[in-house]
Amino acid sequence: MSLNVRPVVGRRAKITALGTYVPPDVLTNQDLEKMVETSDQWILERTGIRTRHVLGKGQGVSDICAAAAKKVLAARGIGPEDVEVIIVGTVTPDMMFPSTACLVQHKIGAPRAWGFDVSGGCSGFVYALQAGVKMVESGAYKKVLVCGADANTRMTDYSDRTTCVLFGDGGGAVLLEPAEDGEIGFIDAINEIDGAGGVSLNLPAGGSLNPPTHETVDKKMHFIHQDGPAVYKFAVRKMAEATGALLERNGVTGKDLGCFIPHQANKRIIESTADRLGMPADRVIINIDKYGNTSAGTIPLAMETAVEEGKLKKGDLVLLAAVGAGFTVGTVLLRWEI
Repeated sequence: MSLNVRPVVGRRAKITALGTYVPPDVLTNQDLEKMVETSDQWILERTGIRTRHVLGKGQGVSDICAAAAKKVLAARGIGPEDVEVIIVGTVTPDMMFPSTACLVQHKIGAPRAWGFDVSGGCSGFVYALQAGVKMVESGAYKKVLVCGADANTRMTDYSDRTTCVLFGDGGGAVLLEPAEDGEIGFIDAINEIDGAGGVSLNLPAGGSLNPPTHETVDKKMHFIHQDGPAVYKFAVRKMAEATGALLERNGVTGKDLGCFIPHQANKRIIESTADRLGMPADRVIINIDKYGNTSAGTIPLAMETAVEEGKLKKGDLVLLAAVGAGFTVGTVLLRWEI
């Protein structure tokens, strides 16, 4: 392996701590069988999902992020006053404004921090991560908290059997800091958007184009609308293309990776991408069976699964990849330094 490490003008950035959170309430395939015309076998065969977590009444995505952030701070052994920036990747904010980052800042008590939200669909965490990495690399900040979380069940129509089986709630957070001498941390990334795909996966109402009215509610325009076959086709193609291009640009192959952590939208998409990369199955992280598609929350949750299963260790070369609504595409190559 001849790794081409991207030069950085300032300093390199790395992940120094990880924390996740999922709500305690669980919705199983058997529960869904009682709500809509579907079956455990049908869901498993097409998605790989068995259970998903559901956010409780009176809670929002800021609660997921705050809980994950507190675990990050505890793991790193620092206080909230040390956090300088908070970036939240989400498409299910508590409200249109203030930003989820503002709410998280208040809930964890981080008086010195400023921040903002990133809307990248299922690529939201990867995009927020890139923004945070650049802030550290620039030399402007030393401690950037990046969260990725969504509460997709809040936008799910449970009479639509094609979408209601897919989504769950949850997410996680990481702390970005400058890498030490001899550490590599973040290496490279490839990101894309294709706005032509917006018609295939969207939430039609609630924004400035279609503000809430009785008509938009009656037409179920505040729920997720998805053209499943179109999204699947794009995701299979782009996940493989973007990850392949990133590895080739950096002189590595799938066999050189210690771990592949993809967005958890569909088990078949993950397996198809891993196969095209030549990735050994035991290095591909899949936990969609437990959590479903948590959108921007899937990658941090999968990071934790990788750590727990002993598949993500210090010094490992790691590939992150996601495809989401927009369409959005995000990939990151990094060295795990924890």
